[in-house]
Amino acid sequence: MTETDQQDAKTILKTYFGYDEFRPNQEKAIRQLESGRDVFVLMPTGGGKSLCYQIPALMNKGTAVVVSPLIALMKDQVDALTAAGVEAAFLNSSMDIPAQQQVLSRLKSGELKLLYVAPERFKDQRSTLMLTLREIDISLFAVDEAHCISHWGHDFRPDYLELASLREWFPGTPVIALTASADKTTRNDIINKLNLDKPEVLISSFNRSNIRYEVRPSGNEMDELSAYLDRNKADAGIIYTLRRSSTEELAAELSEMGYQALPYHAGLSREERARTQDLFLRDEVRIIVATIAFGMGIDKSNVRFVVHMNLPKNIESYYQETGRAGRDGLPSTALLFLDYGDLSTLRYFATIEDNEDQTRIMLKKLNQMVEFCEIKTCRRQYLMNYFGEPHPDSCGNCDVCLTKYVEYDYTTEAQKALSAIARLKQNYGAEVITLLLRGSKSRKIQPWMRELPTYRAGQDQSTEFWKEIIQELAAQGYIRREGEPHAVFKLNQESMKLLKGEKAFTVHRPAETKEPKASQKRPESDQLLFNKLREARKKLADGMNVPPFVILSDASLHDLATRFPQSKQDLHAVHGFGDKKVERYGKVFLDVIVPYCRKKGIKPAVPKSKPTGSSFRSATSKKKKGSTGGSMNETFQLFRNGKSVADIAEERGLAASTIEGHIAGCVNRGLLELRDLVSDEKIKRIKLELERNDSGFLREIRDALGGDCSYAEIRYVREAVRSERV
Repeated sequence: MTETDQQDAKTILKTYFGYDEFRPNQEKAIRQLESGRDVFVLMPTGGGKSLCYQIPALMNKGTAVVVSPLIALMKDQVDALTAAGVEAAFLNSSMDIPAQQQVLSRLKSGELKLLYVAPERFKDQRSTLMLTLREIDISLFAVDEAHCISHWGHDFRPDYLELASLREWFPGTPVIALTASADKTTRNDIINKLNLDKPEVLISSFNRSNIRYEVRPSGNEMDELSAYLDRNKADAGIIYTLRRSSTEELAAELSEMGYQALPYHAGLSREERARTQDLFLRDEVRIIVATIAFGMGIDKSNVRFVVHMNLPKNIESYYQETGRAGRDGLPSTALLFLDYGDLSTLRYFATIEDNEDQTRIMLKKLNQMVEFCEIKTCRRQYLMNYFGEPHPDSCGNCDVCLTKYVEYDYTTEAQKALSAIARLKQNYGAEVITLLLRGSKSRKIQPWMRELPTYRAGQDQSTEFWKEIIQELAAQGYIRREGEPHAVFKLNQESMKLLKGEKAFTVHRPAETKEPKASQKRPESDQLLFNKLREARKKLADGMNVPPFVILSDASLHDLATRFPQSKQDLHAVHGFGDKKVERYGKVFLDVIVPYCRKKGIKPAVPKSKPTGSSFRSATSKKKKGSTGGSMNETFQLFRNGKSVADIAEERGLAASTIEGHIAGCVNRGLLELRDLVSDEKIKRIKLELERNDSGFLREIRDALGGDCSYAEIRYVREAVRSERV
């Protein structure tokens, strides 16, 4: 990517999406696609995968075709792009024939920059869509949720296999495959099945530091859940259950308790599912109780919590489902209630008929999920290590790291449990072992069992206590689970050492909970103003018939309620406010903020002179050699002393385009006079073209002017126009 291309990419990033800087690997992906190379991107949910193909789509001629698995995801993406001023559309089975024909017409005319389609659309090579795609310029293909093409992935979809022919049908078009969760085996399978040609493989950190991971034992989950919901009444969240019936029962129970909750599962009609999802996206309903059928394509950025009432089937599913919380980067919670009773059902689901190899892999993944729940070390470290990423042994934002534990010696109790396993001939699971120790009269305790010395040996402790001891023995390696689908417990050499008194058995129980790190708490914003802004956003979104987060994320609202901007110029310093959104929505939010600040006597906290555009970083971002402002001032002094752009670039070891960006910033701030840099004739022509063409693409503007105006001159005039200095 040339310096001009980089400038265009950052201009687009600011103009359309309101961000000053790229996240890790985004710019690399864009650069490789620009060079015509295939790319594989593994980036966590909320990490900004879509920008990796949306920005190249806007940089180049033609249409980018995005393969997306769910109708809801397509609609959300298109709504968000349209709100940002991008020509985008989707094509799927929910549309009637006239609507599809209208999209195809826009596609043929070259009007669309991005087209979202479902994978099944690639089945018929002679379909109208496929014939149209062969006739137009296609800038790139993007395969989202790419793990769906792999049998080893956690959400395999046969329709994705049709995409294997993309390379054959469109040999010169780059392909980017994107996923949020895939282990090494799945990654390689994706690359092979899509026939990617020596792709650039970009793997971002799996760490979602804003998500707090918590695992709690089942038994008191409804009380704990209602207590959590009471503390977070205004927040939106997803609660996952294992069975369809459970979603309806729990949703009904929560509704009776006064919470806004609706069920969602595959057994409901398409219309009912669509209505429920729409109500959730529009903040009409705060809680969705769902099976895993819900959420894969949900782009709602302000989900504050994800609760698992049952054990997920593997780490990949758990990671992706919890990743639906906190996509806006704000602190969020992932809460899981561990019930060992779920294991039998999940082991049954993991058993693939006539496929022992895949069954073995699925069962191993399930056992690793159990291990994650049982560990007494940092949960984030376990997740990161699972995906092959190192992480320190304390994250400061999971229940283990935030809890101070007290060590208890339960050697005697452990010996009783091991003795019970031995006397039961190592043929029974936790339930029968517990019943035996408790001296139960259940029919599951056969007459011969009641004659055993360990019968009633643990009657002084509760059923929950003995289940926890057995679980801890397994977690610490003193016994092992064996057999499917109903596991039994077997002894080993470590068991013998413990029975003989050669080792002690200790359990760590929580004593107190610590506070999370300051960086992992919610930002300190004016809550009353935040609520007023949220109401304004909701009203604006309803009028446009889009979800509120499409207008602005909660993170942007918090930034507004922290900075208190007073003008459109101030809004450019706020997270998520690009040029398009400032013009479209700025007045709506300023009409809330300005009177509020006047009434409360609040002074704005934004830098009034902060320029817009991609030449500058955000107020909090710093370069290695110092702040952007300091760097610009140095350029200003050298330029004022008569040195040329080329001389300054050489002296400072910076690119000429960077120096030109500094000079443009000086024009914006009034430090340099535009007419000292650009002739009056050119200023007039460039200003007219900027008014006519608001795409933000310097290349388009320069070409329209006939090529006799430099990129630098266009940038200088643009900054003067933005600051109303010309």
